[in-house]
Amino acid sequence: MFGRYDYSFHFTYDGIDVGIDQQDGLLVYRRDCGGQQYERILASETGGVVVNPVEPLNLPKEVTNFLQIEFDPIVIEPLSTTRVYLTFPVEIGIFLEARRDMEVLDIFGLNHQKYTLYGPPNGGVIARWHRSRVSAAMPEVEPLREGVLELRLRNMHREWVEVSRAVFESYDMKIYYNDFVGMTAEMRILNKNLAETDFIDAPLTPGMKKSVELYTAREIPVIKKGYLMAWGLA
Repeated sequence: MFGRYDYSFHFTYDGIDVGIDQQDGLLVYRRDCGGQQYERILASETGGVVVNPVEPLNLPKEVTNFLQIEFDPIVIEPLSTTRVYLTFPVEIGIFLEARRDMEVLDIFGLNHQKYTLYGPPNGGVIARWHRSRVSAAMPEVEPLREGVLELRLRNMHREWVEVSRAVFESYDMKIYYNDFVGMTAEMRILNKNLAETDFIDAPLTPGMKKSVELYTAREIPVIKKGYLMAWGLA
């Protein structure tokens, strides 16, 4: 599904029906995803459509910039680095592109969104919540529902540390795709209750293409990099 298309674009798969049709001499974009419908008339002659995965924090509306992934506890030995694979929810962005300008037309997804509070009620952050399995190798996923996250866990503490969640900020996400969606991230564990998370701008496998970032398409300046998990790792 992901890639660049002209205005003959149409895609149907597993509850998704999306495309552009001619109607009374006009271009009409229509999308039906799990019964949720969206339609727009397009006034364009020379543009095209870009379809790619986007930061999974836009549905049903923009509630938060944070994603929390929970998983079975991992106990990490002191001063060591390990690598695991997790999953994350996929959201699909439709962009219009013409004359070197790009506009977000639509965002949709097949997952049901859940949210949680990371931290105390008087100082924590709302985060989209996703439960993931833990794998030693890249797991098989349903590519329009889940992506694969390679997480490098660096225990910089001189004691054993237990980790069962990772919280990320969307400004740093670097999403790549081909026949599946992938990201690479790192968690630097400072002590038993404190860690820094950040994304690495690199594809999981050779040949993957980089997604258009929503903040770039919307021309939103971004300075912040990384997130400090100050309210616990488990």
